[in-house]
This record gives sequence, structure tokens and C-alpha cells, in this order.
Amino acid sequence: MTNLQQAATHFADTKPHYALLDGLRGVAALLVVWYHVFEGYQFASGSAIIQEINHGYLAVDFFFILSGFVIGYAYDNRWGKTLTLGKFFKRRLIRLHPMVVMGALIGLVMFLLQGAVTWNGTPASVPAMMIALLCAMLMIPALPGCGYEVRGNGEMFPLNGPAWSLFFEYIGNILYALFIRRLSTRALAILAGILSILLLWFTATDVCGYGMFGVGWTLDGLNFWGGLLRMLCPFTIGMLLSRVFHRIQFKVKGAFWISSIILLLLFHVPYIESMVGGSSVGGADGITLNGIMENGITLNGVFEAVCIILIFPAIVWLGASGTTTDRFSTRVCTFLGDISFPLYIVHYPFMYYFYSWLIEKQLFTLGETWPEALITCAVSIAAAWLCLKFYDLPVRRWLAAKIRTKKGTRK
Repeated sequence: MTNLQQAATHFADTKPHYALLDGLRGVAALLVVWYHVFEGYQFASGSAIIQEINHGYLAVDFFFILSGFVIGYAYDNRWGKTLTLGKFFKRRLIRLHPMVVMGALIGLVMFLLQGAVTWNGTPASVPAMMIALLCAMLMIPALPGCGYEVRGNGEMFPLNGPAWSLFFEYIGNILYALFIRRLSTRALAILAGILSILLLWFTATDVCGYGMFGVGWTLDGLNFWGGLLRMLCPFTIGMLLSRVFHRIQFKVKGAFWISSIILLLLFHVPYIESMVGGSSVGGADGITLNGIMENGITLNGVFEAVCIILIFPAIVWLGASGTTTDRFSTRVCTFLGDISFPLYIVHYPFMYYFYSWLIEKQLFTLGETWPEALITCAVSIAAAWLCLKFYDLPVRRWLAAKIRTKKGTRK
């Protein structure tokens, strides 16, 4: 039994983990880190498109499907028996919030090491940094341009950008506990279908104007509603899968490695330029320079929707149906599953530092900076493991024990 599983058993009715899904969550987290390396080159150079791992941002959507599946599997049949609203929210806060706090603290430290200045060089005040830290710890998003939006590029959580997805994850958990769990499987399927149609429309017509489904990280424009849709659609699909996947299961040898390779390939698919009659972007026959056809459809958006609505659910289905059959695969899945959430939530402050170094040195390619890029990734992984072992697990054990003690006292 792993440390993570030992921590979970402080709740006596905790269900067994899906080892394959834990491993795939870790693979997606690693790919997010690698994607953000190349985001740094884009940010530093001012390029319009991220090179190499172009669709790595879709890992967030894969996380949302996994989250919906795991929550549905873990809690659906407990309501009215051993689970109340209060107990559910306590469990979710214990699972998620300690690392949210740690991510904010690391974000502040790295911001100070960068010189405590915005991206345009304006110094940030101490009160602004303290407010940003407090808001990050309490998951209160910053409005673009407000006084404590200390980095100056519009992020909800300027000390730790990826916390935006946790903000929507919390909203998803609240909606699940209050409403979604009450839906029948048929009603849930209808809701998933409606949300899938909305997501296809949003991505295929490039509603946000980004040319990609990279919404949710800021409260500017359509980002809140786009981020809400981005969470709710795959989250609901994941819940639906948790109810129906057992009816048809696919026992595939090497399912973890096959699924990992599929994710790797999908995330490395180049940006798909819209095409009409064999012409590419910038050509003739009704194609505009932003990759949108005359009929308002972007092929890149269609690809994103296909991944989220069809391919990712199939991967989760495959992972939930299988088991690891050899010791090496089991160990890999266990390790990746253990560090996946800590890695996701702590890596970006180190990326900020990497980005500022790229800008200062005017270096824009992996070929010029591969040692520094690998060091940044290694430091992120090491920090995630240290946070897991010496902070996250002990804090979660302590909080779970406190809840058990209070429960025993009331009895």
C-alpha cells in the first residue's frame, strides 16, 4: 500500500483506486509541465503559436474527465447512507486545499526571487503581494488589472496561474453535491450531450478568439463562461462514464502504455490550420489568416472537441477497465499517481522564473536552453515529491484524524 493509499484509509469507507487512471493522471501532469516549457518560448518570443507540444493544454480537459469519473465512482452510492454535504465538502477540501495553499506560498517565494516585478518591470507593493497570497490561499480570483494582480498579465491567480483549473474544479464539486448527483443516468446522459454540443460550438467557431480552447485562466471577456463550460462538459462526461463503464469493459494488455502513447501523440499534434479545397491558411477559397473558414468553423477547434468528447472518454474507459499486470507498470502508475496533483499545482512558479530568464537572455528555443529546461522540469518534480511526502500527506492525515476525533467525541 502506498503512502497516498494509507492517507486515504483514514476514511474507513474509502474505495480502492484505479491504478491505471492514477498513472494516466501523472502522465498528463508531466505533459503539462513539458507543454509549459514551450509556452515559455512562445511567451518570451511573442510568437502566436506554441511549438512542438501544441495541444498540451488539453491535459486540463483530461483532468476534468478523470475528476468527474473518480468523484462519481467514489461518492455516488454513498449519499443518504454514510455521506452528507458537510462530509463531502470536508473530504474534498482535505484532498485538494493543502496543496492549493502550498502552491500559493511557492508562487510568492518565486515571485520574490524574480524581483517582485510585473512582466513590464513595474515593482509590486508588499500589500499587493500579501493580498494576492491571501486570495490565492482562499481561491478568490483576481480581476484583470486589479491592484493585487501582481504579474500584470490578467491571470486569476497571478502567483500560481494553473490554480484557475482548481477554481473551476471547486465549482464542479459544488454543482455535483447540490445538483448533478441527483440526476438519473438518463438525465445525466442528456446533460452531457447538451454540454458536448455547446463545447463543440464553442471550440469549432472559436468563440473566445484565441484560435484554441485555452480559456478559463482569466476573468477577462468570455473566459469565465468558457472555463465553466470547459470544466463542466468533461466533468459530466466523466461522471456518466463512472455509472456505465462496467457494462462494457475492454481488457487490453498494456493499456497504460498504449493510453500514455495516445495522449503523447494527441498533445503533439500540430496546430491544425483550416483548409478548404486543399488550400491552407493564407491561401484562396475562403480561408482567412486566423485559420477560420468562411462558414465560421475552425478545424483545430473540431479536433479539440473530438479529443474532449470522444477520445479522452475512450481512454478513461480503457483505463478503468484494465489493471496493471506487471510490477514495473504498477510502480510507475503508483509514483505518477502520487505526484500528479502536487506536480500540477507547484510546477508553474518555477516556470515563471524560467520564463523571466528566457526573456532576460532573449533565448527562444529548446536547442539553446535544453539544460535549463530539463533542470526546471526536474526541480518541479522534486518539489512535488517533497511536498507530497513532507507536507501534503502529513497534513491530510492530521486533518482526517481531527475529523475522526470530533466524530468520536460527539458519539
